[in-house]
Amino acid sequence: MRVHHLNCGTCCPAGGALFDGSSAGTRAHLVCHCLLIESEAGLVLVDTGYGTRDVAAPERRLARFFRALCNPQLRPEETARALLIARGFDPADVRHILLTHLDFDHAGGIEDFPNAAVHLLSREREVAEARAGGAFVGRRRYRPQQWDEAENWRLYAAGGGERWFGFDAVRQLEGLPPEILLVPLAGHSWGHAGVAIREDDGQWLFHAGDAYFHRGEMGGDAYHCPPGLRAYQRLMEVDRRARRDNQRRLRRLSLDHAGELRLFCAHDAVEFALLAEQVAPAF
Repeated sequence: MRVHHLNCGTCCPAGGALFDGSSAGTRAHLVCHCLLIESEAGLVLVDTGYGTRDVAAPERRLARFFRALCNPQLRPEETARALLIARGFDPADVRHILLTHLDFDHAGGIEDFPNAAVHLLSREREVAEARAGGAFVGRRRYRPQQWDEAENWRLYAAGGGERWFGFDAVRQLEGLPPEILLVPLAGHSWGHAGVAIREDDGQWLFHAGDAYFHRGEMGGDAYHCPPGLRAYQRLMEVDRRARRDNQRRLRRLSLDHAGELRLFCAHDAVEFALLAEQVAPAF
């Protein structure tokens, strides 16, 4: 399998380094880190970021609250569809979409790939349909208009499956090779999950979604997160204990198995830049 790292949406919230830990100006710089996998089952996307319809009509597709807070730039060239075309792929060849969760900045491009089956933990779909992911936030984080035309859903219970590095993993993803796993990581949302991919060299890539937000939260016994991102994590969480427990488990994973996997989250621009540079251009 070959994995491409895609930024499917740049966000520039106010706060600069107080939000992302590194920006010099008054605006922070966050990404929507998605993956394109070339597999024997066809093209696979992990998350979709913002889609072409979000770019065309943000006022109808995205909540005003999050447009103001996150300040998404909504660049047409950063949609997953445009990025695939720029790399020489046909969007019609995307056969599977794996979602870490259904938040507006992860699921906006689903309808750009009508031939794809959408894989997701069933709990996330249930909560999203009820728009119940936190009273104030739940009515705004989930945008059914982003995915209400999708018909081919593959839903999975969070329990069961085999153990993977100490996590309970769902291995049997219908139509996908066993090297791609959906790993439950509740806390940020009720049905949040990470996606693990075993590469041809035997190493793992682990997309942790929004289970953490800043690189400083991983890779050491001492950890930190800028205050803006700490506040955002708390705003979006549905279960603080579960979120913190999973962060501790991820931190331990990043220390104990550093030589076996590369762990990253959905929005850290530095993590994205480091991983994207490791992937050769398609042509």
